[in-house]
Amino acid sequence: MDNREFLDHMNSGMEVTGGSELHMYMSALSQEAIKITTEINSRYHTPEELRELFSELTGRDVDESFRMFPPFTTDCGKNIILGKNVFINSGCRFQDQGGITIGDGVLIGHNVVIATLNHNLQPKKRANLIPMSVKIGNCVWIGSNATILPGITIGDNAVIGAGSVVTKDVPKNAVVAGNPAMVIQMIEEE
Repeated sequence: MDNREFLDHMNSGMEVTGGSELHMYMSALSQEAIKITTEINSRYHTPEELRELFSELTGRDVDESFRMFPPFTTDCGKNIILGKNVFINSGCRFQDQGGITIGDGVLIGHNVVIATLNHNLQPKKRANLIPMSVKIGNCVWIGSNATILPGITIGDNAVIGAGSVVTKDVPKNAVVAGNPAMVIQMIEEE
């Protein structure tokens, strides 16, 4: 198995059987991500060095406009796609096996969690994983301590209130807050 085969399977949304070859490959990628994020989090790095480390983590070139304040953790790294002018504040945790796509101009606050995996509900299959991608549009602002659950799409210009738990798709230009997050306002574009 290689990264392409792994990503093709994960991005298809097909279930991953616990203990399978695919699951073992995912575990190996997790170890690589732990190694890279430990380096990111263990000492000071210049913005340029952070971009290099994040590029190594994702396996993709990260735009020079990318900014991040560590610490940062992820379970995989290889299924994160970043746009331009993305800022990730400290304490964020990504579970990206199912795919996280972040658009241009996105601001992610402190301690945000983005999850892309669920477990099978059947007790005998509980070790199986179900990947579901998270897609974040352009110019989205995600407030501190928000949690974005698997399978969510957040529309362009949306704002996710601090501490919110996003359980449903968020429309373009919506401000959502709460647990579960609900639309509390719409933004009128100028």
